[in-house]
Amino acid sequence: MEIDTKPVVIGSKARTAKVTRTTSDLNGARRAGAVVATDKKVTGGSNKAHQGTDHQRIAKLDRENEVAPPPKISPTVGRTIQTSRLALELSQKDLAAKINEKPSVLQDYESGKAIPNPQILGKLERILKVKLRGAEIGKKLEGPKKT
Repeated sequence: MEIDTKPVVIGSKARTAKVTRTTSDLNGARRAGAVVATDKKVTGGSNKAHQGTDHQRIAKLDRENEVAPPPKISPTVGRTIQTSRLALELSQKDLAAKINEKPSVLQDYESGKAIPNPQILGKLERILKVKLRGAEIGKKLEGPKKT
């Protein structure tokens, strides 16, 4: 059996490099005779994410990738809804109640600001008895044929 004859030192820490941020710590290390190396950071104190060129580049990428907004309802459909509603002597509020929608939804359809919803258009077609989708918008719908 061999005995290890190397001396063992207990309680001594290995010296590691220390990063100091204050000038007083830096001067204290110099007085103690420690090896001091200083590096000046070129971008110190600035946030890279908020530099002007990066913002401009990101904004340009965003503009290139924009998705086209969904199509609005055609103005002819809005006018057709309005004239048909007035022919039946219904207010916007009354017609909205018949199709179980808010009056503001009907107002958006009549003004041409709404995004077309086939379910709402179908309800309006049934109540107003006027074609609002496809070709021949404004044509009167005929009831079911009786045989």
